[in-house]
Amino acid sequence: MTPASGAQAWIPNRLKAALVALALMAILPLGNAIAQESKLAATPPMGWSAWYGFGCNVTEADVKKSVDTMVSNGMKAAGYEYVNLDDCWQGTRDSEGLIHSNNRFPDMKALGDYIHSRGFKFGIYSSPGPRTCGGFTGSYGYEKQDAGTYASWGVDFLKYDWCSAADVYKPDQIEAAYEKMHEAILATGHPIVYSLCEYGVDAPWIWGPKVGANLWRTTGDVSNLVGFQEFQRMMFVGFSQDGLQSYAGPGHWNDPDFLQIGVRGLDLDAERTQMSLWSLLAAPLISSTDLTRLTQAQLAILTNREVIAVDQDPMSIQGRRISQIGPVQVWVKKLSRGRIAVGFINSGESPLPASVNFRKIGYPHPVKVRDLWEKKDLGIFNGSYSTTIPKHGVVLIEIH
Repeated sequence: MTPASGAQAWIPNRLKAALVALALMAILPLGNAIAQESKLAATPPMGWSAWYGFGCNVTEADVKKSVDTMVSNGMKAAGYEYVNLDDCWQGTRDSEGLIHSNNRFPDMKALGDYIHSRGFKFGIYSSPGPRTCGGFTGSYGYEKQDAGTYASWGVDFLKYDWCSAADVYKPDQIEAAYEKMHEAILATGHPIVYSLCEYGVDAPWIWGPKVGANLWRTTGDVSNLVGFQEFQRMMFVGFSQDGLQSYAGPGHWNDPDFLQIGVRGLDLDAERTQMSLWSLLAAPLISSTDLTRLTQAQLAILTNREVIAVDQDPMSIQGRRISQIGPVQVWVKKLSRGRIAVGFINSGESPLPASVNFRKIGYPHPVKVRDLWEKKDLGIFNGSYSTTIPKHGVVLIEIH
């Protein structure tokens, strides 16, 4: 969700030098807690979030129906693991400060049990501020109580969204604000994937691991417009991940927000483009739509196991852009077993040609090429590969 106006007005007042970041990365592996937490989210998390599909109208019935749909439509089998409530589930606190859900969620423990019984993990949402983005009760001043409550409900994933925190914390306190909940989670002894959402305003990729984060939003929301502008917004968010490769790896991932397949404003070519780019980026693959409304073509995009395998590759390397000619970009991602994924992306308004020189990406010899969307081998190529990309579309190949 978009930050509250106070968060939008807040501009960080410090820039960290590259040497500081490198020093921090060298120190972090020495921390026992961080080493333990890196076992969480060893590959980019995959799952579903209620936000773009239901917003603040979400109910327990919507969540349960989504769980059942993910089992029946093949998403669970394809690797989608987390079922995440976003904003608007909160009710009020009792006299002891314990948070309770509102009447749309009569029993959160029972909901978590249902999610677990179907083979998924349970995710929830809060804010380090007094209010969430939707104006519901946040965790400010109640971090320990809330972490304990989440653990008692069996929560496996927490998205912690900045929003009203800008009203109570100074700009130089943002790390401390997120660290409070990290310490509270550790104190429960219950493992919870920790997802920071402060929209990249203070370079969370630099300090996120230090406060226990397993993933962190790097930009504002991926979806806030419609139609042609929706596609351009998605491309802006995806392309802006280039340069953040060194901060991604097992247990800590750059997060460019949810998948938009089935949401609005994108045709099938554009939806394949997002799925391809997010997979090249080793980004979390979190669908956020009403799953019951997916077409078979959209479901095929979300469950293409060859594309998902690019995202989930055990080498855990975030891809990078190697060239751009006008609206055509070429991205590469090194994969295990001597393979590499190459994505040709066309953000233009007509089909355009693209090519890759194999020698420039470390393959001076003939290679086998496979088209991951067509799911077919294209043959042996020597020197280069050329193709034509549809408007707003993608060609994703694997070479080995």
